[in-house]
Amino acid sequence: MTASPLAPPVRVEGLRKVYQDEGRGPLEAVRGISFECRQGEIFGLLGSNGAGKTTTLKMLATLLPPTAGNAYICDFEVAGQAHQVRQKLGFYSSSTGLYPRLSVLETLEFFARINGYPKERVAARVEELVDHFRLGEYRHVRVERLSSGNKQKVSIARTVAHDPPVLIFDEPTVGLDVLAALDFQTSLEKLRLQGKTIILSTHIMSEAEKLCDRIAIVDAGRILACATLEELRAATELHYLEDIFVHYLKKGH
Repeated sequence: MTASPLAPPVRVEGLRKVYQDEGRGPLEAVRGISFECRQGEIFGLLGSNGAGKTTTLKMLATLLPPTAGNAYICDFEVAGQAHQVRQKLGFYSSSTGLYPRLSVLETLEFFARINGYPKERVAARVEELVDHFRLGEYRHVRVERLSSGNKQKVSIARTVAHDPPVLIFDEPTVGLDVLAALDFQTSLEKLRLQGKTIILSTHIMSEAEKLCDRIAIVDAGRILACATLEELRAATELHYLEDIFVHYLKKGH
C-alpha cells in the first residue's frame, strides 16, 4: 500500500485503550481520540500527567495495541501493519534510550540500518546527521561520555536516522537546560521546513506556543479542544495558553 497524496500522513480514528487492573477492574486510558496531522505541521498534544498522551503516542508507534479504533501512518494501519508503520515513523521518548557503549557514528548507523534505510546510503546519511546536529568532534566518542545536551542531539538524530516522513516526540525537553531546549526547538523547526509531519507531546506551555501549528488539549483520555493557538484564543477570549489550558480542563470536568 502507498500513501494517497491527498490523505494526511497521520489519521487517528476513535482510538481507545483499556487496561485491566486487578484491584480496580478495567481502566480506560484513552477514550475514543480522533485527529489528523498534516504534512509540514507540528501538532501539539498538551495535557497533564496521566491525561493519556503517552498511551496515545505509544499506540501510534505500534508499541501498544489499541483496544478499539485505529490509526494510520502514511495510510498504513498501526493495528495490522506495524512493520510498514515503523519504516515511516520516528519515535522519541525518555524511555527509548541510547546504547552507552556505542559511539555517535555507531549509534546512528545502527538505527538507520534497523529501520530500513537503504544500505548503500547509510554512510552518507550518518555524515549528514553528524553535520546537521553539529556532532563532528564527537563522532567517535561513546554515548556514555557525552554531555546531556549532546546525548539529546544524538537521540534526535537517531529518531530521524532513517529519514521518516512522520516524527513523534514525547516530552523531549524534560530535564534539559535552557540552551539545550532551545537547540532542540531549532532542530524541530528545521524538520518542519523539510516537510516532516511532527507530533509533539509536552506540558511546557511556552514550547507549545512557540512551535505548534495546532494544539490538542487532552484530559482523561479525551480531546477537549483542537485548533490553532489563535483559534483557541478567539474561542476562549484568553491570551495565554496556560489560561486556555486551565479553561478547557475546568470545562471538561
